[in-house]
Amino acid sequence: MAQASIGIIGGSGLYKMDALKDVEEVQVETPFGSPSDALILGTLEKTRVAFLARHGRNHTLLPSELPFRANIYAMKQLGVEYLISASAVGSLKAEAKPLDMVVPDQFIDRTKNRISTFFGEGIVAHIAFGEPICQNLAGILADAIASLNLPEVTLHRGGTYVCMEGPAFSTKAESNLYRSWGATIIGMTNLPEAKLAREAEIAYATLALVTDYDCWYAEHDTVTVDIVISNLLRNAVNAQRVIQETVRQLSENPPPSEAHSALQYAILTQLDKAPAATKEKLGLLLRKYL
Repeated sequence: MAQASIGIIGGSGLYKMDALKDVEEVQVETPFGSPSDALILGTLEKTRVAFLARHGRNHTLLPSELPFRANIYAMKQLGVEYLISASAVGSLKAEAKPLDMVVPDQFIDRTKNRISTFFGEGIVAHIAFGEPICQNLAGILADAIASLNLPEVTLHRGGTYVCMEGPAFSTKAESNLYRSWGATIIGMTNLPEAKLAREAEIAYATLALVTDYDCWYAEHDTVTVDIVISNLLRNAVNAQRVIQETVRQLSENPPPSEAHSALQYAILTQLDKAPAATKEKLGLLLRKYL
C-alpha cells in the first residue's frame, strides 16, 4: 500500500486540497470498518501526504456518525506520523473573531456517544493525555500561520476546545458555562481524533477555523447561514495555504514527539496472555511492543 508520513483531515468546507499533485485515490479497509471516504494520496511541497474528508466529500456524516477509529487507523496503515486536523469551530471569546485561526492546546470532553479508544476486548491501555496536542507539531502549525501574514486572520496560539456531541448547537446556558470555564472555541469532532491519534502514536494538532460566535454572543441572532457558509469557504482557502506551508516546514525538519512512544508505558495487560484475536486486530499498534 502507498505510504505518506503526513496526514490531513479536512473538516466542514475543506473537502479537498487543490494543491495536491500526482493524486491517487485509495480505498482503505481497517479492523474498525471503512473510513469516512477514500483517502487521497498526493504530493504537497514535494512530500507525500494523505488527505481525508472527515464528513465525506459530500458532507454526508453527522459528527456522531463519524468512524473515528477507522479514520485514524487508516492513517496509521498509510504510515502517517504527523496528523493535521482542520475543523470549523464557534468562538467562545470575543477576541477570537470569525475567520481567525486557533491552534488549541487543551480539550474539554462533552461528547456522549463516541468510542474514543482502540483498546478493550482483553487488552487494557491508559494513555497519558494531560497534554492532548503535540506541542512541537502545534508550534510548526502556528508558525506557518504567522509566516503567511493572512490579512483577515488573527492567530491565537493555545486555547481550550470544547468538544460537544451535537448535532444541535449549544444552548445559551451551556455556552455561558463553557465561557465560565475559560474555553476558547467549540466544535464537535476533534477530541476523539486526538485520543485515538495518541493511542496510534501519531503526533496530532488542530487547525481550528472560526466561522462565527457561539450563541452567548449578543448579536449571534444576526448571523445567518449565508454568513457562516461564506466564512467556511474563506476559511477553506486560508486553511489550504496554511496546511501547505505547514507541510513544507514539517518535511524540512520533522520534530520529535512524545506521541510517537505513547504506548510504551500505557499497556497494562501482559500481551503474551492477551487474546490472540485482539492482538491480531491491533497488530499495527502493538507490533513494536510484542
